[in-house]
Amino acid sequence: MVDTTRLTRAVDHFADRLRAAPQSRLQRSAAAEALGLARRLASWAQTVEAPGVEPREMPDAGMFAAADQITVAVHDLAVVLENDDQVAEAVRLVEEAQKRAGV
Repeated sequence: MVDTTRLTRAVDHFADRLRAAPQSRLQRSAAAEALGLARRLASWAQTVEAPGVEPREMPDAGMFAAADQITVAVHDLAVVLENDDQVAEAVRLVEEAQKRAGV
């Protein structure tokens, strides 16, 4: 089993920043950025778990659920990652999304 500690720490940090962000920041871009990340990571996990099956899209549960959605998506992905390169790629995606979100 691969060590995904770096990934869970990165998403926990992003989720904490989203939870602390003012509503105006969430409305401007942060929540949409987080939802986009959650959808991408959820799709990745589903593709690994069920190759050849069309991934289901994570629904938009609203801006106040964005932190929880990225957390769930990363924890699902962490279970199926197979090597350190995949972990590094996922960490990169989380960190880039956080920068774009401005939190």
